[in-house]
Amino acid sequence: MTTDAPRDNLKGGAWLLADMGLNIWALGIVKALGLGYPAAQIVFLRAAIGLVMLLPWIYRERRAFAGIPSLHLQLLRIGLSTATLTASYFAISRVPLALFTTMNFTRPLVVMILAALILRERITRGQWLAAAVAMLGVVVAIDPQGTVVGPGLFALALVVLTGSAAVIITRRLRETPTIVLMTFYTVGLGLCTLPFAIWTWNSIPPNHLAPLLAIGVFAQAAQACFLRAHYNGDAGVLSVLGYMSLPLSTAAGYVAFGEVPTLRFLTGAVLVVLAAGSLTITRRAHDERVGPRHR
Repeated sequence: MTTDAPRDNLKGGAWLLADMGLNIWALGIVKALGLGYPAAQIVFLRAAIGLVMLLPWIYRERRAFAGIPSLHLQLLRIGLSTATLTASYFAISRVPLALFTTMNFTRPLVVMILAALILRERITRGQWLAAAVAMLGVVVAIDPQGTVVGPGLFALALVVLTGSAAVIITRRLRETPTIVLMTFYTVGLGLCTLPFAIWTWNSIPPNHLAPLLAIGVFAQAAQACFLRAHYNGDAGVLSVLGYMSLPLSTAAGYVAFGEVPTLRFLTGAVLVVLAAGSLTITRRAHDERVGPRHR
């Protein structure tokens, strides 16, 4: 994909909404069936279906695999991504869908902190304030009666931490072709979860087979929609539109699972979204001020 292609934010936004919808469908299936299956089994099935869908692209772009730079970083990214997705599928079955989405909005702030610690990037006072507001929002959003505090919430915290670390590693691999990154990710997920999937495998009744396979189809298709969105649209527009995933997931949780958000949760969610949005705006302003030659 060339970076010189003309931007079409309407088309990019449509692709991003498709990405959100497919991801919510995939997570909804995991939430509905996840308690009946080990997380490793679901991740393995998702990876296997994803690899099948990738095979035509892998064949077409096979020359991109001629030399694989920074193999150790690729392997570290696979490990972090496996932990992230496995913990994610474990958590989504045990926490409300809207809370799952809200917690994931803290990833940009965790990435910011990790970038400061690992990549020595400078954090401004305003960015530290945004991080503090986001953390306050998470505390407010969590049910004060403790109905969502437990293994699912701890797994969700792991999702945020390992997922953010995987983003940092991906930044270090920015010169790697997209197909190589996606293939390493998909194959790595399958290989890492295969032993655990075999060990804990639960038999799949015929009526569950199609939904479980659909998780891989929806998730892999969502990746393709995400790439198309960022090919067509401006990052600033898409980053703002990305916050639509919160009302969409809240609505899906209400309609599909009867999850009614409390006023306390909505207040915390707004704080998290405002903090993440503030960070997005300040980073974009910084990038425009610095200019492409200094990035």
